[in-house]
Amino acid sequence: MALFNKRYSVQFSDLKLSSPILDAVRAEGYTLATPIQAQAIPMVLAGRDVLGCAQTGTGKTAAFAMPILHRLSAPGSAAARRPRCLVLCPTRELASQIAAAFSAYGKSLKLRHTTIFGGVNQRPQVDALRRGVDIVVATPGRLMDLMEQHCVDLTGIETLVLDEADRMLDMGFIQPIRHIVAKLPSSRQTLLFSATMPPEIRRLADSLLRNPAVVHIAPVSATTAMIDETVYRVERHDKPALLAHLVRSLPMYRTLVFTRTKHGADRVVRHLQTRGIRAEAIHGNKSQNGRQRALANFAADKVPVLVATDIASRGIDVDGITHVVNYDLTHEPETYVHRIGRTGRAGATGSAVSFCDREEVSNLRAIERLIRRPIPSAVNPLPSTAKEFTPRPPAHRSEEHHRPHRAHQPARELSRPPRPAHANSHPPRHPHKPAARRPSHPLARHRQHQ
Repeated sequence: MALFNKRYSVQFSDLKLSSPILDAVRAEGYTLATPIQAQAIPMVLAGRDVLGCAQTGTGKTAAFAMPILHRLSAPGSAAARRPRCLVLCPTRELASQIAAAFSAYGKSLKLRHTTIFGGVNQRPQVDALRRGVDIVVATPGRLMDLMEQHCVDLTGIETLVLDEADRMLDMGFIQPIRHIVAKLPSSRQTLLFSATMPPEIRRLADSLLRNPAVVHIAPVSATTAMIDETVYRVERHDKPALLAHLVRSLPMYRTLVFTRTKHGADRVVRHLQTRGIRAEAIHGNKSQNGRQRALANFAADKVPVLVATDIASRGIDVDGITHVVNYDLTHEPETYVHRIGRTGRAGATGSAVSFCDREEVSNLRAIERLIRRPIPSAVNPLPSTAKEFTPRPPAHRSEEHHRPHRAHQPARELSRPPRPAHANSHPPRHPHKPAARRPSHPLARHRQHQ
């Protein structure tokens, strides 16, 4: 594998892209390429396979969209009804945003594209495929469905892109990906982009890519100095009140809140709404229209707080996020870096706030080991019911089970009379009634009651 790990400072005009694409880039307000773009675009234009690793917000989508548009629109590149480029991604939101990037950069080109994802009627997607498209942006599940129905022909694919490959593996898409890849021409160009590079991604890349150019931007353990990081030690049941307090007092103008589960995201929204704070959630249980509406409201500043799970957040591309809140500390340290990368972009400053309860102390320590420094602690501003706690080693399971009950009993124990000297002996029998002998067998017990 060839490794390209240098940082570049180049303009898009130096990357040998076609004039229509450069005009579209200038119309979008961009002149300088990001490191991932400066390094990946020449490799894609040269027809190389590429393995790219860079954090969210570094411009990975443009890094493959621009050179693909260039190659597909090159003179002598014959148009066909069959798709020539396939982009696989984990979520519907990300598919829509990738398609929007192809539209923006290729608006002057006679290339057609469509999106394929679940949660909506498949009829418009099938109709678009029948009319003929050059680029298909799809999630693996719906694409598999259309392949089984013989609604899509992938035999003409020239370029395959796996975007956010780490999340697709997390979501269990490894087998659908391998099934889809088996139907593609073996002579294709393959591009794999990921925010993290765990061993599973390396193995997948080794099986799909041929002598790829490896573009690795910013180690996953790096966090930008433009982000102010703090952590609050708080009990789990006090997290909703602390979040509401911070949203109002900091203030948090455009805040992205991360929760561990879908139901947890909904609960956070309800807690905020009961305190008069507008908030919406985005996760896999929401309808496609609901998710797009929540994103649009968040981007338009109609809703100051958007609550998301990690998987759904891969489709969020909103500028100007002032705060990221780790409501639930992730057990994957790399995901922490990925989360807070949503703020502090494009030279702007941002803030990352984390809530750490007793059960999440080990997650916090793992994150600090990864980034090789402690995260500064902030003083909890809430009343005594949510005071900070001092982390301690986990107790024995039986002790943890009984500790909450003992915490509520001191007053009752103080009111008890002193125990008699015979406290450890059996209580005295009734003077006028001999103690009944307890039957040891169910039949004996039955006869006694008869």
